[in-house]
Amino acid sequence: MDIKKKLQDEIAVLEYELRNELPKEILKARAHGDLSENAEFHAAKERQGFVNARLNQLKKRLAEMSMVDMSKISHDRVGLGSKVVVLDTAKDEEIAYHLVTSEEADFPNGKISTTSPIGRSLLGKEVGDVVKVQSPGGVKELEVLKLTTIHDVVE
Repeated sequence: MDIKKKLQDEIAVLEYELRNELPKEILKARAHGDLSENAEFHAAKERQGFVNARLNQLKKRLAEMSMVDMSKISHDRVGLGSKVVVLDTAKDEEIAYHLVTSEEADFPNGKISTTSPIGRSLLGKEVGDVVKVQSPGGVKELEVLKLTTIHDVVE
C-alpha cells in the first residue's frame, strides 16, 4: 500500500520543519524584542504546536497501518482494497466503488473510505447481498453485483 509511503513522506517534511525551520523563525522573531506583541513569534509558536500535533497524528496512523494484516482481509467478501459494483435499486443504476483508507478517499473518483457510511455497510458483504445505507436523501438500497478483493486486484 502506497499510503504508508505517503504518511512517511509527510512525517519527514514536518519533522524537518519542526527541527530546522521553526527554531530559526522563533529565534529571528525573539530578536525583535518584546514577545507579548510580537506577531511573528506567536505565529511561529502556533505553527510549532500544529506541526507537533499533526506529527503525532501521522505517526499514530502509520503505526495503525503497519498493523494491518493483509492475510486477514477476506478473499471473497468486501474489505479494504476491494472494488465493488453495486446496483442502486431505487435508481436502477450501477455504481463502482473502491474501498480505501480514509487518507486515500476520493469520492468523485469512486474511492470511498471503509469508515464512510457506504463503506461500512459494504464491509463483509458478498455478491448478491443487499445493504441499506442512510444517506442525506434517505435510505439507499444497494445490491452487490460484482466484487474484486485486494487479493485479486492487479493495478
